[in-house]
Amino acid sequence: MDLAFIPSPSTGVIHLGPIPLRGYAFCIIIGVFVAVWLGNKRWIARGGTAGTVADIAVWAVPFGLVGGRLYHVITDYQLYFSEGENWVDAFKIWEGGLGIWGAIALGAVGAWIGCRRRGIPLPAYADAIAPGIALAQAVGRWGNWFNQELYGKPTDLPWGLEISAGANRVEGVYHPTFLYESLWCIGVALLVIWADRRFTLGHGRAFALYVAAYCAGRGWIEYMRVDEAHHILGLRLNVWTAIIVGLLAVAYIVISAKVRPGREETVEPRKAVDGEKAGPAAGEADKAAEDVDGASAGDAAPGDAEAIADDVPAEGVKDKDKDGAGNGAGAGGR
Repeated sequence: MDLAFIPSPSTGVIHLGPIPLRGYAFCIIIGVFVAVWLGNKRWIARGGTAGTVADIAVWAVPFGLVGGRLYHVITDYQLYFSEGENWVDAFKIWEGGLGIWGAIALGAVGAWIGCRRRGIPLPAYADAIAPGIALAQAVGRWGNWFNQELYGKPTDLPWGLEISAGANRVEGVYHPTFLYESLWCIGVALLVIWADRRFTLGHGRAFALYVAAYCAGRGWIEYMRVDEAHHILGLRLNVWTAIIVGLLAVAYIVISAKVRPGREETVEPRKAVDGEKAGPAAGEADKAAEDVDGASAGDAAPGDAEAIADDVPAEGVKDKDKDGAGNGAGAGGR
């Protein structure tokens, strides 16, 4: 019975008056919030301060969106620049089309800028945010369901995805590759969290594990898809990308574990952390303490000599007893 199949939404847009609310955009936004929320919890657990992940995400997210769109447009240029197509559509990101490879690559550049501004090591930040990125992908893939895109080969399985007739698609029941990838990404996030706790991963190895695990799943899921794509030696371009990037990630884990074993002891400079916590009040307090000390040592009355001497370090007291200098020895030792 068709009742067992997964239905597709009749539309990916809900209009709130004149304002269009697009399911694809909502999925991306929710995914970003999930990534920042989980990344913040992990960053605090590593010894960082609350809010740092969000501050760096202000740089990483826009770079990631631009990178993801650029990768999609470049690798599927025929959709926008071939005869009969409108190149302006390349800017319509809400209609779908973000390449995770470009998003991660350029997003890392944005994260590097944010980390550099705060004196934070990028690998430590990447390790903290890695499971959150996987969960963000899991949520974001549902945007493909709203747009009825990136499905797999025809199937009669009960969890097949119903696709309606439309531009560049044929009505039928297909493998829900968006769902496969969403579930795979959830598994990747859980794997990274478990491995990080079990093996105390550091220096970017948790992030590399996320990349390797994601590529392993993306390879076979990509092979099931039927949307138009460039092929090299019989394999889709993204399959080759997954193989190469996945192998590089594994190599990084192995080499990094030998060159830089263990985990970073400090992920955020204490000076910056203390300054953020205390603010200007810390400087004022230090200045006030210095004023008090100066007054005690230089302006004390003779009758206060005994009180001042009580605060003198042990060595100062010995000098006082030896030389009989009294107040003079106390002030000098201070």
